Amino acid sequence: MNFKKLPKIELHLHLDCSLSFPVVNTLDPKITLEQYHHSFIANDECHSLPDYLERAVRGVELMQDKRSLRLVTLDLFNQMKADGVLYAEIRFAPFLHLQAGLSPGEVVETVDLAVKEGMRNTGIGASVILCTLRHFSEDESMETVNLVGHYRKTTVSGFDIAADEAGFPVDNHIQAFKYAQQEKLHITAHAGEACGPESVWETLEHFKPARIGHGIRSTEDPRLLKHLKENKIHLEICPTSNIQTGVYETYAGHQADFIFRSGVSMSINTDGRTISNVTLSQEYKKMHDNFGWSKDHFLQCNLMAIDAAFISASSKKELKQRFLASWRSDE
Repeated sequence: MNFKKLPKIELHLHLDCSLSFPVVNTLDPKITLEQYHHSFIANDECHSLPDYLERAVRGVELMQDKRSLRLVTLDLFNQMKADGVLYAEIRFAPFLHLQAGLSPGEVVETVDLAVKEGMRNTGIGASVILCTLRHFSEDESMETVNLVGHYRKTTVSGFDIAADEAGFPVDNHIQAFKYAQQEKLHITAHAGEACGPESVWETLEHFKPARIGHGIRSTEDPRLLKHLKENKIHLEICPTSNIQTGVYETYAGHQADFIFRSGVSMSINTDGRTISNVTLSQEYKKMHDNFGWSKDHFLQCNLMAIDAAFISASSKKELKQRFLASWRSDE
């Protein structure tokens, strides 16, 4: 099976965790390939979510002006083009990119323009999810969700909460997600990664997301799996990332296949292409090698991803037609 040729949908993809060495070298020629591997990629010593997130720091540091935000975004589109991606939802936290004087609005507008440019250049469809972070204040969360509302007619499509769920409670973010619900904004939320099913239950109760980022530890509670299935809550599964953050010791021990067989809506994603040092094609191959996944498994996952995408019903119909046409042409 030629995994690169398979058309793909990616719903869980962090912009600041996906810088290739060429774009890093362009932004800072002093960074060597050795330094890149050490500082940007999660190595064998990475065994927890905080360790994993440390690898995002250098990327964020490089993304502090309009030029760098544009180049990193366009670089990601080139990576996705080589990987057979037809549609992607790219997420980032605007408040991490203010160190050189940009306003949050300027950050969003810059990435929006770059995403539109990337779509024109590559033919890939895309939208943007804005993230608040677990350690952010209530004001920062509210300002972030207000950006989602303000820019909802651009490529901005949804609201997310990311970072270390084990270290910070939901309290600072409840009002922001209430606003998102009132405004009928698309909502996803990281949960069930560093913490168990209780974190997913809490997130569902307070944030009311249509999707859960990761959510892999939902398998520890059969009642939760049943709830996810019955309520059509989509899980954005990122297997390699979960190995690196210490959720599972081996790929073969990952619960992605179990979730698929349980009937819960799910998709396969890279999380951070650089930090995880993986493409979606490589992720697919790992699923094939470890669980015997066939083209039919990937077809079903991608169709579930389209159904869960933060786009209009007409856009979903158009994307599904394009996806199936591309899928059949590969047969």
